[in-house]
Amino acid sequence: MAIFFGSVEEMKKVFNKFDKNGDGKICREELKSVLSALSSQPPSSDEIDKIMTVMDRDGKGYIDLDEFIAFQGSAGVDGEENRTGNEELKDAFDLYDLDKNGLISANELHAVLKRLGEECSLSDCQRMISKFDENGDGNVDFQEFKKMMTNA
Repeated sequence: MAIFFGSVEEMKKVFNKFDKNGDGKICREELKSVLSALSSQPPSSDEIDKIMTVMDRDGKGYIDLDEFIAFQGSAGVDGEENRTGNEELKDAFDLYDLDKNGLISANELHAVLKRLGEECSLSDCQRMISKFDENGDGNVDFQEFKKMMTNA
């Protein structure tokens, strides 16, 4: 799973949400904790192992900020990594799509951000959704989400 944010500063903020103890590293347990909070079904040990294997490029047993940023950047690379990036975007989308109807509503965005400890009102979430809601249905579908994340 990846979170996909545009600027390095935004990526640092997301990294710090994962890095619960503030040591500059995301360990296996920190990764599992955040992913469990975001999902109705906690990730299995195998899924956590796979994510760690992909993201921990130097094999030290943790994800540092550079590895985190490099992983986020892989979403825009051509070829195999682009396919993986698209899959990761879909995984990220699915985390926000709480009712699994293929759309992210302002209420769903608000609920997920709240779980992550973000101070964001429902009206703020409605404004965020409306910025990327191209078809005017009041939600963000996967294509709109993909544009939002790749153009952030």
